[in-house]
Amino acid sequence: MTTSRPASDAVPPPGCPAHARGAATAAADHTGSRAVERMYGPEFAADPMATFTRLRAHGSVAPVEIAPGVDAWVVVGYDTALEVLRSPERFSKDPRRWKALADGRVPADSPVVPMMMYRPNALWTDGEEHSRLRRVITESLDRVDPNALRGYVERSADTLIDRLGPRGEADLLGEYGAVLPLLVFEQLFGCPEDIGRKLARGMAGIFDADADSEKANAVLAEGLAELVARKRRQPGPDVTSWMMAHPHGLTDEEMIHQLVLLLGAGIEAEQNLICNGLRLLLSDDRFAGDLAGGSMPVEDALDEVLWTDPPMANYAVHYPIRDVELDGTLVREGEPMLMSFIAVNNDPALAGDRRTGNRAHLAWGVGPHTCPAKSPARLIAAVAVEKLLDRVPDIELAVGVEELEWRQGPFNRSLVSLPVRFPPVAPARRPAEDRGRDAEPIPPSSVPSAPAPEAGGTGSAHDAPGHWWDSLARWWHGR
Repeated sequence: MTTSRPASDAVPPPGCPAHARGAATAAADHTGSRAVERMYGPEFAADPMATFTRLRAHGSVAPVEIAPGVDAWVVVGYDTALEVLRSPERFSKDPRRWKALADGRVPADSPVVPMMMYRPNALWTDGEEHSRLRRVITESLDRVDPNALRGYVERSADTLIDRLGPRGEADLLGEYGAVLPLLVFEQLFGCPEDIGRKLARGMAGIFDADADSEKANAVLAEGLAELVARKRRQPGPDVTSWMMAHPHGLTDEEMIHQLVLLLGAGIEAEQNLICNGLRLLLSDDRFAGDLAGGSMPVEDALDEVLWTDPPMANYAVHYPIRDVELDGTLVREGEPMLMSFIAVNNDPALAGDRRTGNRAHLAWGVGPHTCPAKSPARLIAAVAVEKLLDRVPDIELAVGVEELEWRQGPFNRSLVSLPVRFPPVAPARRPAEDRGRDAEPIPPSSVPSAPAPEAGGTGSAHDAPGHWWDSLARWWHGR
């Protein structure tokens, strides 16, 4: 893919504000090489805003490489992002329009393919099909009682804090931020623990730049197929069963692919929102001292995270239905365009920098594909953060904030770990209640406890040590 302009478009003279942009575009035209920045790897992970600052020389749409040999466009301008997100008649979500993938110019085993490939779910469809699938999701999620959900999150958080509290140190990602969303997903979706662990492993793997994405995708598909089969046999008052019983009548394949979407938002993105919020609270001078009585409420801190470090930092892939010019840049039909929510939220063109209480960020998206679960997602993150800071008020980072490492993939803004220390905290719960699914259940009319694993159930054959989900499982079972 190449960037092109009419031959009459001369590069503006030096000194003109458009000179840098024009020179860069002309250079791309001349060389035929589109991608000028990598949106993956250690340099990008450590300081993505430096990459986006350089990309702004191209305008609000810039060429990038998102994996070895995989080119794309990234939108870094707020107004241009709004234009794309609100124009389904011009920009499609359907990855079957991705010409480079269809033509074999993208390796099938590329780490980005599982996150960008077509799945028949609400994220990757348009028009009536999108509306049909989205309605199943929204109407099923609407049946979840927020008060009951809050109670379960609080009890699960207490259980986790009781496990890590007496040690006086912890990795808040592997022992709290990653575990709590998994417990909530298992509860909401009637998902047994053995399947839940498999789903967490597969989902994390397709986000990681250095993972075997094909293998992770296979683990994910295996776990979801098991969940769908089990809920067909044993339906209950849970989101999975409500989706299956919806009048639109989803097939097993459609169910699996809707659950991929909800799993990614409910576990991977949720852990990032929780941990990025905790990182801000533990490192920002505005929250110095007693965090439980800090000068900014947790809700405001989460808003700031959604502005500055949104959990899905670069995603919402769109494909032009026909050749289109955006801010002077020609994007060809079928070329992938990522919305960089972290870049557009920090667009220098936005007036002012006051973000407290300001929810005009695009972290949840806008338009027909706005996140359908943003209200429960905020509730879960807020309760998780509030409960931890209330129970462990003297918590602090165990390393300098500059020493924290970020995962190196192009899509999410996710820490590798979040080590902390604190004065030991005594458990507040009876030892017999030291399991998330043994906590007092939410009333069955709202969200039921997950069914117990079937006799003889085992973990995936793909289970192998080497990432946070393995330490999570060993820790959870007291090993």
